[in-house]
Amino acid sequence: MINSTLCYLERGEEYLMLHRVKKKNDVNHDKWIGVGGKFQEGESPEDCILRETWEETGLTLTDYRYRGLVTFVSDEAPTEYMHLFTATGWTGTPHPCDEGELAWIQKAQLLTLPMWEGDRIFLKLLEENVPFFSLKLRYQGDHLAEAVLNGKQIV
Repeated sequence: MINSTLCYLERGEEYLMLHRVKKKNDVNHDKWIGVGGKFQEGESPEDCILRETWEETGLTLTDYRYRGLVTFVSDEAPTEYMHLFTATGWTGTPHPCDEGELAWIQKAQLLTLPMWEGDRIFLKLLEENVPFFSLKLRYQGDHLAEAVLNGKQIV
């Protein structure tokens, strides 16, 4: 079982996205995702997202919101609990990321990019400003086999 975080930094009608193209054997290779990563021992979700955002972008979050919990179940990997955040405030100067290329992407263009099917679901929930949610995504290989939002099946 893995605990991780993911954050979408929001600037007007754009999100800061990470195009995962630099790591070998990356389950997210060539996908566009937010920034974040795995918990270290003793970290809270907030500790982890602050550390991971700084490591991947050089930015220190000053205004962020815990939006939901996404449970990933896969026939190829351990279950992962991903704590989802958005941020509208930060300080610092961005630096290159060793996991991929960072880019500000118009929200209206996000769904045209290569990304996981389930990411499209939670990005829509973020845009609709849905209150804190629990989303379970079950994958068979790269295919989304099931999505359950707050206990109700939606896919």
